[in-house]
Amino acid sequence: MLTGCVSGAENAVMNQIPDSGSTRRDFIKTTGRLAAVSALAGVTIPHVHAAGSDLIQVALIGCGGRGTGAANNALSVKRGPIKLVAMADVFEHRLRSSYDNVKAQRGDKVDVSADRKFIGFDGYQKAVDCLKPGDIAIFTTPPAFRWIHFGYAIQKGLNVFMEKPVTVDGPTSKRMLGLAEESRKKNLKVGVGLMSRHSRALQELYKRIQDGEIGDVILLRGYRMHGPVGSAFSTKWPGNPSELMWQIQNFHSFLWASGGCYSDFYIHHVDQLCWMKNSWPVKAQALGGRHYRTSPDGTPYVDQNFDSYSVEYTFGDGAKMTMDGRCVNGCNDIYSSYAHGSKGLAIVSKANDCGGPSSTFKGQAAQRSNLIWSSKVEGDQQDPYENEWNDLVDAIRDDKPYNEAQRGVEASLVTSMGRMAAHTGQEITFDDMLNSEKEFAPGLDKLTMNSPAPLVAGADGRYPVPMPGITRKTEY
Repeated sequence: MLTGCVSGAENAVMNQIPDSGSTRRDFIKTTGRLAAVSALAGVTIPHVHAAGSDLIQVALIGCGGRGTGAANNALSVKRGPIKLVAMADVFEHRLRSSYDNVKAQRGDKVDVSADRKFIGFDGYQKAVDCLKPGDIAIFTTPPAFRWIHFGYAIQKGLNVFMEKPVTVDGPTSKRMLGLAEESRKKNLKVGVGLMSRHSRALQELYKRIQDGEIGDVILLRGYRMHGPVGSAFSTKWPGNPSELMWQIQNFHSFLWASGGCYSDFYIHHVDQLCWMKNSWPVKAQALGGRHYRTSPDGTPYVDQNFDSYSVEYTFGDGAKMTMDGRCVNGCNDIYSSYAHGSKGLAIVSKANDCGGPSSTFKGQAAQRSNLIWSSKVEGDQQDPYENEWNDLVDAIRDDKPYNEAQRGVEASLVTSMGRMAAHTGQEITFDDMLNSEKEFAPGLDKLTMNSPAPLVAGADGRYPVPMPGITRKTEY
């Protein structure tokens, strides 16, 4: 049985896709050197947990719904033993609810005593300090805090699972690229919650597309169109809790916290389609708008999101990718993705983020007479959320190279590129997004429970919103 932990005093902070332009080929090396924190440089962490009987300890930082799901997935891996030993959040009720959920489902795999439950912005340090090198830290807070938590985990020699997106703007993307390089140098295993990469159906589809089954990929299409979800559309701050804590509770509403609904909701299709293309796009142009500025009862919305987005990405070879998103009730709902080649069509995700079956067809009509292949996945491999955890733990146990951090940053950056194109009304290149000087919320590593919010409401209770064509260099 573990005892309580003492917080440290430190305050420092497989699927690689070939780049299609020389600038983007070089930027990782350059930004990595510039952004890497010198305090993180050091010798390679010695391999631990090689033997299947070694206990892997897990700490959960961010105890909302996604964090609770990730903890349950972690504790269900095939190659144990594994235990949850520490938890941290800024909301006590969320930590308590998450603990009760995971404890009910995983029983004795949960060993989190009262003195290893931490509340506050420094809770991540205290939870991480309960682990030993080679254990796993789960980061499922809003992505604005990802660089802070990831940097501390690297210092401690920990393997990491972090939820998507991992960045929301250019400066934090550069910072995270530097941290990704440091984590590779230390032989740390890093998973990113873009679970489509661990869908066995999509993995097989990727191979088939790369082998030319549908010819040269010339068009990709992603759709996530349904009613309002999450916390993307918020009415006026009620005055309690504090404005900062209320914004974190409603993080989908604020670009600083989440990148808004475009980054948080649409990144899965953006990432999986770029994977099928085996490249990142070089630029984006887009449109979007807010059709409904009040809730159904007439209360004004004050968040920063559009309710409709349509983004056209362009790859280095001229191929196109479109990503359409809509959060409006009563409209035609579409939630799927497709790849078109010079010889045929692929259904990438038939439903939701990566729902099967994936399939390929001769020509451009998805009809049974044209079917070439339809995915069939073994029962114990059907859940990509479980697959990504089994893959991560296998890499830890077998000491295999496994680090998704760079690719997670790139997917987040490309998603932000499309969002910025819609919000500014301008064509935004990959390099424009990477080199953007606008950091939505600098100084997050210094937040306390009494800090002001990074974005303060005006006298009317509203927050700055994107104004395409007027605010052209920044999103608000």
